[in-house]
Amino acid sequence: MSRTYKATGINLKAMPLGEADRLLTILTREYGLVRVVAPGARKTRSQLGGRTGLFVVNELLIAKGRSLDKLSQAETLASYPGLSKHLATLAASQYLAELVLYQALSDQPQDDLFCLLCERLASLETATPDQVLPLLTQSVFDLLDWGGVAPQVQACCLTQRSLRPDLKNPDWRIGFSLAAGGTVSLDAPELLERSPRAAEPSTQSRKPAPKPLALTAIELALLQQISNSGSDPNSQYPAAVWISVERLLRQYAQYYFDRPIRSAALMDSCFSPLPSVL
Repeated sequence: MSRTYKATGINLKAMPLGEADRLLTILTREYGLVRVVAPGARKTRSQLGGRTGLFVVNELLIAKGRSLDKLSQAETLASYPGLSKHLATLAASQYLAELVLYQALSDQPQDDLFCLLCERLASLETATPDQVLPLLTQSVFDLLDWGGVAPQVQACCLTQRSLRPDLKNPDWRIGFSLAAGGTVSLDAPELLERSPRAAEPSTQSRKPAPKPLALTAIELALLQQISNSGSDPNSQYPAAVWISVERLLRQYAQYYFDRPIRSAALMDSCFSPLPSVL
């Protein structure tokens, strides 16, 4: 690579650096995650100021440095100003950015991930308030699926038998194991102890796996729907079910990456608290 390189990227994280600079973490199509210094970006009249905002997509010219690369030029291609109009859409977009940061690689093309994130941010920007949670939940599953770590929800992880939720039976339940990587039969807990750990956390300091959670038939039906590519996240499931499924996927992602999704707390403040049904 020469001393300068071009890339197309979306800003995922920004931190102040020194008196007037800004440190950016950018997801690029060509090189994956890059960290660059935007010199003088915090100055009032800086040409880089608006181009270094969160979720701005730029054509970038970057100069390689000894420790950190430096942003030389940026030409804005797109931005998503509508995301900041409502707390729910802003929190949802930051939630997705955290998941991308946990999964994206450096020094490798990440074109598919870049396109997936931009597509979901565009959808969130124009979403109505009742569409935000379904869009977020679908996007979380799709990002996990992109990384090859989505939970198994169509069959039992232990027996590999297909699962068909009985929507007519209010007492129907199926287990969900963070450690096993998805749905498990509650009738064979002894198998769980001997099952392979499909969702091993990404660090060596793994905490003891929590006990399997219990899902209702409608919660499993929703999970199975969003696991199918091309599914419609705006189906008319009750809000309580979307909340339960989002929190389940959040627990799964946090267990797998062994890191908290900090912006998810904002999501909780956007929706009425409900008794846990997991």
